[in-house]
Amino acid sequence: MASNARKKRPGRSRIILDGNHLKLDDLEAIADGAGVALSPAAKKRIEKCREYVLELSEDGLPHYGINTGFGYLASVAIPDDQLRELQKNLVRSHAAGWGELLEERESRLALALRLNVFAKGLTGVRLELCEQILKLLRARIHPAIPEYGSLGASGDLIPLSHLALPLSGEGEVYYKGRRMSARRALKAAKIKPLELARKEGLSLINGTQIMQAVGSLALARALKVLEWAEKVTALSFEGLAAIPDTLFSPLHKARGQYGQEITARNILKELRGSEIHKNRPGNVRLQDPYSLRCAPQIIGPSRDALEYAADVAECELNAATDNPLVFTKQKKIVSGGNFHGQAISMAYDFAAIAMAEIASVSERRLELMLNPNYSGLPAFLVKKPGLNSGYMTLQYLAGSLVNENRVLAHPACVDNITGNVGVEDHVSMGMTAARKLKRIVKNTEAVIACELLAAAQAVDLRGLKKLGQGTERTYRLVRKRVSELGSDRTLYPEIEEALKVLERL
Repeated sequence: MASNARKKRPGRSRIILDGNHLKLDDLEAIADGAGVALSPAAKKRIEKCREYVLELSEDGLPHYGINTGFGYLASVAIPDDQLRELQKNLVRSHAAGWGELLEERESRLALALRLNVFAKGLTGVRLELCEQILKLLRARIHPAIPEYGSLGASGDLIPLSHLALPLSGEGEVYYKGRRMSARRALKAAKIKPLELARKEGLSLINGTQIMQAVGSLALARALKVLEWAEKVTALSFEGLAAIPDTLFSPLHKARGQYGQEITARNILKELRGSEIHKNRPGNVRLQDPYSLRCAPQIIGPSRDALEYAADVAECELNAATDNPLVFTKQKKIVSGGNFHGQAISMAYDFAAIAMAEIASVSERRLELMLNPNYSGLPAFLVKKPGLNSGYMTLQYLAGSLVNENRVLAHPACVDNITGNVGVEDHVSMGMTAARKLKRIVKNTEAVIACELLAAAQAVDLRGLKKLGQGTERTYRLVRKRVSELGSDRTLYPEIEEALKVLERL
């Protein structure tokens, strides 16, 4: 599992797209406004592929997507003088999305990802179309894309159509913080609308770039949340006077599960130098509950699952997902199914399950800290329980979020709804998987924030003199923003503060 040694690249202000080297670490930079450009080699491939498409369009034979209808209507021949109208009609008719709009940073990323597909030189679009996408990215004109409509079958047909419309001055966009018509935004930015040529409408809407933009950003976030979970778990070890022998490295090597070994090592590193190492079985208790004793065995598999999902997602970032694909070396155009989202749909579903488990075990440690029968601390971590409810309601909040995560963790990819009169008889539901993952990641962050508040309070009540090198830093970051709880106060601002602390871990 080589990806477990994944190296993070430093943030970059400009990303060069060549269709082959985009990394998961690049996505947040692009989404947050980093510049985007095409490599010279990519431009040459694009132009060469376009030349071959023009050759095919003049040989008098039917070629799917170039001079025919689409899907069930693929056998319908389209006259040359109607080919531009064909592409325009395709994008217009498929722009049938509904619901809340994607975040602007997601739609920006989707534009760049679609351009990265074109950079491979396998789709047959004009260089002018690629340059039009670059103009929109530079001007910060980002398509307004509804979140519902994709089945993940021929890719994200509906949302990608909303992405494609603004290139021709149709549809709606975000521009300078406002939602407006694309025509108005292009005029303000002095960008001329581009009329789509043969095959270009189809090339714009066949692919997995919307589910990638939503799901891969969520996945990148999930990898951060996993690291925060390990650090907060270590602080809970302190607050609950847990037995650190369970982190003994040879114990985990004896099992051989990579993620488990890494998680045990990370938690132990946080506790380096802590007085907790004086705790031995029998001093306080013989064994800890599984949420402590088996923390590496529970969190570790989630680490493995997320790394697997990251491998799949990173591969998809540089995948040719158009249909048909144009192979200039072999002088062949092939209609296939690279637009099908099954690979990343399954990966996002796996990641969603992994994150749901992170939240689930976090809530269990939170309950242990609030429970005087186990912790030996005042009930709900407040000095005068009864008069005060303390942190009782943190567990209520965590429980509600864990419940929603469990509902959302049902795999989207196993639910199939046939479309296009049976032509699309198996679909991936990849966008559903991406949206669910995004929601679960946010929920999990909040659960871990609740555990963080409780762990810091438990440390105070236990009166620990010496924390570990890592747990000391985590504790101090909390106490800079949230003071020790002496009596009841409104908690929702403190949860928000705890979420800010997580960002700094």
